[in-house]
Amino acid sequence: MPEGQSQATPAAGVNLSASAAKRVKELQAQEHAPNAFLRLSVSGGGCSGFQYGFSFDDTRHPDDSVFERDGVQLVVDEASLGLLAGAEIDFVEDMMGAAFQVKNPNAASSCGCGNSFSVA
Repeated sequence: MPEGQSQATPAAGVNLSASAAKRVKELQAQEHAPNAFLRLSVSGGGCSGFQYGFSFDDTRHPDDSVFERDGVQLVVDEASLGLLAGAEIDFVEDMMGAAFQVKNPNAASSCGCGNSFSVA
């Protein structure tokens, strides 16, 4: 791991569920991007104040923290990590569709779709 980046422990950072790790592997295969990692970020906006953003990336930054499960890497920047500490990223499939879901203990409330949240 490059200098200045931390391999954070799940308790201190963000957990990736087995289901989410499996889905990321499937997406990496579909995109022919085996070395890409999942980046999770938080930005201002959405119907509740902050919104989650997921993307594939292959460039790490000095303020990134890396969390790993089953060979899949999840990368979160320092500013977003402050709002995501202790969160779990899951991949859920139900009758309404399939999506990554963030279970965030720092969120005081979230919108109905689960893509945005507010903090107290």
